[in-house]
Amino acid sequence: MTTEITDALCPFCGCNCDDITVVVDNNRITGVKHACRVGTAKIMGHHRIETPMMRADKKSEFKKVSYDEAIEGAARMLAMSKRPLLYGWASALCEVHKKGILLAEEMGAIIDNTATVCHGPSTLAVHEKGLPSSTLGQIKNRADVVVFWGSNPVHAHPRHMGRYSVFTKGFFQEKGRRGRKVIVVDVRKTETASMADEFVQVQQGSDYLVISAMRAILSGHADVVPDSAGGVQKEQLVKLVDTLKGAKFCGIFFGMGLTQSISRYKNIDNAISLTTELNSFTKCVIMPMRGHYNVAGFGQVCSWETGFATAVDFARGAPYYNPGETAANDLLMRKETDAAMIIAGDAGAHFPADSVRHLAKIPVVQIDPYWNATTEVSNIVIPVAVCGIEVEGTAYRMDGVSLRYRKMIEPTLSTDVEVLERITERVKELRGV
Repeated sequence: MTTEITDALCPFCGCNCDDITVVVDNNRITGVKHACRVGTAKIMGHHRIETPMMRADKKSEFKKVSYDEAIEGAARMLAMSKRPLLYGWASALCEVHKKGILLAEEMGAIIDNTATVCHGPSTLAVHEKGLPSSTLGQIKNRADVVVFWGSNPVHAHPRHMGRYSVFTKGFFQEKGRRGRKVIVVDVRKTETASMADEFVQVQQGSDYLVISAMRAILSGHADVVPDSAGGVQKEQLVKLVDTLKGAKFCGIFFGMGLTQSISRYKNIDNAISLTTELNSFTKCVIMPMRGHYNVAGFGQVCSWETGFATAVDFARGAPYYNPGETAANDLLMRKETDAAMIIAGDAGAHFPADSVRHLAKIPVVQIDPYWNATTEVSNIVIPVAVCGIEVEGTAYRMDGVSLRYRKMIEPTLSTDVEVLERITERVKELRGV
């Protein structure tokens, strides 16, 4: 029997598009409408791990095992660890995050998510300055000036411009693209820059200088700004500031070009200050372009449960947070952790080489629906149902709006929640709790 599920949510990127139509035939997804190519590929399914696998060492071949054997092996590995790391979480629902934090607390582990190599610096900046932001709906309906700074949504968030920010028509922006001015600030001319009204090319690592020059011009001190700042001519900066001041509603979106370049969280701190100061002249908001569809959700759940958004260490019996010390790469680079569980994230593909080398030397448990680079450095692999497709639950869009994902088909594998609950119970038994 063929059915169509309408207004479904896409579990790919931080846009969390909620206008997807999914065609289901006998508990199998046979078609996807309205999603981008990457979202369609994820919803249709690809490179799924079909059964739990284990191996004695990293040089051996994987052998298929039962869930009972894999969970027993994972629990023993984690229970024996003196400094376990639980990392990932970005492609899992909030209900999974809660179970993971409980497991971390039980073991005295460190729990960290993919924001550590993405928008973790944004969180530090928000701690200091707050975040003058809005919903994506407000930007769609009101923004007449849109800025993409250090981000390339054409590749990273394929439907962002068409659905939320540039091409879509809004209540107060009936002309869509013709009623908006689009500005891209980046170190190179990206595909997004090719579609913009103005492209501002900055020198690598000079974003802080450019933002500072803009703040000086905005405050009426253009005379102190040199002829060129961060590779951008003063005339272009003056024009850019005038454009932002003259907007009715300005939306600034920033990506990893700001968060992971020189100055890191101070770039975001400075950009937030610029946004705040622009609000003396117009309405201006700023928003991080979050990557995975629920990376923002982990920050929310971890903050509720521990008081901190990420990189939380439970070794002292209470949550301890100190980025630079307790983030995943800090531990791996110091060779401090002696076992790791990677769930709903791919450390093998995105971590620095030295971190991955250490992962290759220690016991690693992977919990994920898909085969990826982390699988290659894992001892135990536990496949699970795909959150947002085979499991219902809650996720947070990049603007902080919570959305409820429905189950599209029945799962054929265990869910993340089931696996984490079983591991936690077995760890308690092994620790004599």
